[in-house]
Amino acid sequence: MVGPFVFLDQMGPSDLPPGAGLDVRPYPHIGLATVTYLFRGEILHRDSLGTVQPIRPGEVNWMTAGRGIVHSERTPPEHRAKGTELFGIQAWVALPSAAEETEPAFTHHDQASLPSIEEAGSTARVIAGSFLGARSPIETFSKTLYVDVQMASGAALSVDNAYEERGLYVAEGEVELAGQVHGAGRLLVLRPDHAVIARAVKPSRIMLLGVEPTDGPRSIWWNFVSSRRERIERAKADWRAGRFDPVPGETGFIPLPDMPGPEADLQRNVNGRG
Repeated sequence: MVGPFVFLDQMGPSDLPPGAGLDVRPYPHIGLATVTYLFRGEILHRDSLGTVQPIRPGEVNWMTAGRGIVHSERTPPEHRAKGTELFGIQAWVALPSAAEETEPAFTHHDQASLPSIEEAGSTARVIAGSFLGARSPIETFSKTLYVDVQMASGAALSVDNAYEERGLYVAEGEVELAGQVHGAGRLLVLRPDHAVIARAVKPSRIMLLGVEPTDGPRSIWWNFVSSRRERIERAKADWRAGRFDPVPGETGFIPLPDMPGPEADLQRNVNGRG
């Protein structure tokens, strides 16, 4: 991936008919921050800290798992009744080694609190870090840039080399980079030390990532991220034994899956260089 951005989970785009909705039962995390950002629709977040927070387009739920947190994600009842759509991105950002066991925390930032810049056919909302002179109020554990950029057809986006590791995720549309056209669902990892220009072939939406390298490899198993494989094994045992704090108002949960352990071939190691 790109530095501590170890996972990008795109939700939708989906049209949910009346009576249907998103229902993700409580499940745990350690060692990371989940960054949930919506383009369309609404999700109701609940967690083991007692948080109950809806998230809407242009807003951010930034949840720091640290030593351990549990959360659920569901379509709010009023949206379920009438039908809705859902489209967004949840990023997993690995915490620095020194912060992996920090206390869990949750912050919500509404659309008005995140700076938006309009420039030459593009509109950029700064989720984290600084971009084009605007700075997000979100505090991060390491130098991080995360920007939602909507581009009109023909618009160009200049990406400098201020961050050692950078990437562009094409959420919608098509983007031309270095003479090649890339469609939706592609993550483009940029070469270090090179400024680049991305052009929208048609109306497009991209997520711009910029980070410093992680401070060592990370292991991922299910929803757990850690610099230590033995810590993942302990998290597995804790979830199986019910030692994580529950989510108030929720009764169900997602059981620990029957998956190979961290030593198996399916284990993903993030080596700190993207």
